[in-house]
Formats: sequence, structure tokens, C-alpha cells
Amino acid sequence: ERFDYIYKFVSAGTVNTEDRAANFGLLDEGTLYVARFNEDGTLDWLPMVHGEGPLTAENGFNSQADVLIGTRLAGDALGATPMDRPEDLGVSATTKKIYAMLTNNTRRTAEQVDGANPRADNAFGHIVEITETGDDNTATTGTWEVLVQCGDPAAGDVGAVWNPATSENGWFAAPDNCVIDSQGRLWVSTDQGGGWARSGTADGIWGLETEGDLRGTGKMFFRVPVGAEMCGPCFLPDDQTFIVAVQHPATDGTAAYPGFERTSTFEDPATRWPDFQDGMPPRPSVVVITKQGGGVIGS
Repeated sequence: ERFDYIYKFVSAGTVNTEDRAANFGLLDEGTLYVARFNEDGTLDWLPMVHGEGPLTAENGFNSQADVLIGTRLAGDALGATPMDRPEDLGVSATTKKIYAMLTNNTRRTAEQVDGANPRADNAFGHIVEITETGDDNTATTGTWEVLVQCGDPAAGDVGAVWNPATSENGWFAAPDNCVIDSQGRLWVSTDQGGGWARSGTADGIWGLETEGDLRGTGKMFFRVPVGAEMCGPCFLPDDQTFIVAVQHPATDGTAAYPGFERTSTFEDPATRWPDFQDGMPPRPSVVVITKQGGGVIGS
């Protein structure tokens, strides 16, 4: 949701990689935290614990259950940072950095802009990178940096920020889901909904560099058919198979699709992807991608 918060849960238990059943209770006990992004680039994870700070009966929180059910209200009370529609978090297994997908927020006014949400009328979203103290994902402090501000960098009124090496097809809008490969590259799927006509591009998935001179450089990998969104990117452990999901083709914003320009219906869809057969409606699909000749995707 727009102006919602970023949370993390630190279990009181420890993962047992040798015994699956031993992990069944990891979510039963632990501490839930909410993020405060400070203007100096530091980050605090604020514990959401009944009886601590403002989370008391005097403020309407009569138990830990009230805190956990009313997490947004608890975040308000703690002074957490309202974000531009946080949709997903990805954690790098190699660097331990966290990447927050902030899809968009056209309701943010100029008076509500802050360091971690730097644009008013944020139609195109952005990605924030979090580095936790000591590269420890249980830490309660850290630092943050905006990795990219999405949208077309050639459009001066958008305020997009990318590495200059990003090509004409390398930028994207409305980051939604993500996955990080073993090389540390961030793969971002997008969901503009009916707003794709504002960017002029369909949704899809892009590879985004996070380290070195190419940090902040996007490269288009897969673009979905009209009216669809991309979600659920996942690599198999060897990074040689990439699985993605294409949702609701021929649904969002079809009236703005050049050459179609009308509402898509079952009998008259904007596309018949993936079958492209008369009488066959468009179908959401899971797509499995491998590299020609084999090998690691993105190498």
C-alpha cells in the first residue's frame, strides 16, 4: 500500500538445514521490526514490542496481539518511514544487502518528500538498497541508498536516475518483485497496471547491476504481452533455469494499446498469448527460461 512500511521479523530460533521439521516453529517466536530511514542515510529497525515506547494500553495497544494486528498503526506510533508502496524485498546471499521494491505513489505531495522517497507524484517507483551493520541481517541498524529512480531518463520531468550506461530499453517502471542471482545481479519484474500507457512500455523483467562501475545499469530481458504483468521471478540453484510468471495478459490498459484501442473481452482479446490460436483466450502462464546451449543465465 502507498505510505506503508517496511518490516522484518527476526526469529528467536535458528535455521536447521539438516532437519526440515526443526524449522516449522521459526515464526512462532521472535521480534518484528519496522524501518525508519533517517535523512543522513542511516537506518533504524524499531522493535514492535508491546509495552515498549508508545506501544502501550494508553495508546490503544492492549497486548502484543494488538501490535501485530494493527502493525500500520503501531508503525505510525513508532515514527517509521512511510514508503512509496513497498511490494517486495530481496536479500543477496553474497552481500547480505536488502533491496526494497517501491512500486509507485502518485499520492505523495512535495511536502511529503523525504530522502528515501525523493519524488512527489512518484508514478514510476524506485529501489532502495539497505546495508545492515556488520552485514548481519539480524542487526537493528544500518545504512540505505536509493539504487535507481525508475522511469524514462530521457524525459526531463520524470526525475529518473540510472547509470548513464543504461540503454534506451534498459530502464523500467513500477518495480514489483525481485530475485538476486549468485553473481549478485538483481532481477526486477514490473507491474504498472493500467498505467503502462504513461511510460509507453509494457511490463517485463530486467537485470540490474548492483556493484562496480555498472551499478544502477538496467538491461531488458523479457517483456510481457499487452495488458499483463510479470511476477514471481525465481532461479533454480545453478542459475541455469529462470522461472517467471506472466499474469492476466490482455487485461490492463488495453484501450491505450496502439492498433487495438478498445476494451479487451473474452471474445475480442487484445492478444491470444501464449497460444495465438483463434478461439483460445489469453492465459496466465509460468514460463521456464534456459540459455541457448546451456549455462548460467546472465553470464
